[in-house]
This record gives sequence, C-alpha cells and structure tokens, in this order.
Amino acid sequence: MQGSPPEEVHVELECVRLAFGEREIFKDLSCQFARARITVLMGGSGTGKSTVLRMIGGLQRPDSGQVRIAGDDVASCPEAEVQRVRQRLGMLFQEGALLDSMSVLENVGLPLREHRGLGESEIRDAVHERLAAVGLEGVDDLLPGELSGGMLRRVALARAIILDPEIVLCDEPFSGLDPPNVERIEALFSELCRMRGLTLIVTSHHMASSLRMSDQIVLLRQGRALTGTPGSLATSGDPEIADFLGSDGAALARQVSADVAT
Repeated sequence: MQGSPPEEVHVELECVRLAFGEREIFKDLSCQFARARITVLMGGSGTGKSTVLRMIGGLQRPDSGQVRIAGDDVASCPEAEVQRVRQRLGMLFQEGALLDSMSVLENVGLPLREHRGLGESEIRDAVHERLAAVGLEGVDDLLPGELSGGMLRRVALARAIILDPEIVLCDEPFSGLDPPNVERIEALFSELCRMRGLTLIVTSHHMASSLRMSDQIVLLRQGRALTGTPGSLATSGDPEIADFLGSDGAALARQVSADVAT
C-alpha cells in the first residue's frame, strides 16, 4: 500500500556462494526475509531450498558471502556465537522428526528440559499453551505412532515454538498431508505470524498453499534468487517464472493478488 513503512529485514543472504565439490549450488545468492512475514522458498528439486534453511540455522556455512540474522552474520562468526544466534530460531523438520519412544508431552517439552531450568509443572503448562496454540488438547500421553499425519505436524510445530523463537524455519511442512490438513497447517502459520509476530521461512513444493499464504516468494533458479509477491511473479513476463508456475499457478497467483487488493 502506498505510504506504508518499509518492511524490516529480519534475515538476509548476500552474495552467497556454495559448492559441494564441483557441483555449484549458489553462485551469487542474495535475498531478504521480512520480519513477521511468511516467505516461501520455491524452486525445482536440487535448487537448494533446504540448504538455505541450513545456512540460516548455522548448520551449513557458505564458501563466501554473508548470512545475517538481525544483523548477526552466522556465516563468519565463531561457533559459540552461532549457538547464541540459533536460540532465536525454531525448526519444523520435514515429517515432524518426533522421537517415537517419547510422548507428545515429552517431545514438545524436550527443548525446555535441554535449555531452560524449569520445573515439571512449568514445562507442562508451557507445553499445554503451545499445543493449544496449534489446536491440540488432551494428547499429552499419546506416542507419535498414535497420531495422524496432520496431528504429527502440529505437535512438531508446537515443539518448534516452545522456546519462543523469533524465526521458524519450516522444511516442506505440507509433505504427505491431505488437503484438509494442508489448509489447517497453512491457517496455523498465518495465525502464528499474525498473533506472535513470528518470521516464517518455508520451503514448499505445494504450489497452491505457497501462493495463498505467502507474503513474499523467493524463487531459486540457477544459483540465484528472484523475490516478489505471488502477484508480481505471476505478471513478471519472465518465461522461466511462467514455466515454473504453469498456467494454473499463474492464474492462482493473480487471483490471490486480486483478493489481497480487495
């Protein structure tokens, strides 16, 4: 909207280069992620979407360039400093990555036991608050094997926000979910962003949900990034973007843009 203040950059990659042996992943990657917004990382298989999350999380250092989180460059700072910066992050892994032998209460509360000196009643209260935030109650004693796919993903999301992070990195959160659960997780992301001010950075192959929920899209191609709103990408005229979106994706992006405008 004209006259709106510029969005604050929360995470930024600048001139990042990364290669695994002779395979170059990024040759000059620069992109920004706005605070308290949902950004979806898109691109074909092998374009480095999950690798971007790993670099933001300090798990993969680039060969050159900067990866800044609220101004702190995790690409060059000492490991002890990376650990401090990492405390600002939550991570929703693909398929949830819950521990099968632990109950929901134990899984969600695990980061608190590892990083905070809280008593069991405080941990239980915090877990219940996060589970309620993702629409789950009465599941404390269930094991991951007793949960549906959608419930698993919501429990994993509760665990990702248990330490009150500023940023949540979500790696293919819609993988394997049916349409109702895709829409439920999509709505939860939007609510968490709005109510808690979280910055969400999401990798996804799910075109419809990505276009519906994203404030911006970072499209990875040929080792670089192109950033825009769903509407701006759909109307860019770039043949590579048009090929990636397809006619259905482009039509949906234009519809999403029109809905936002009204």
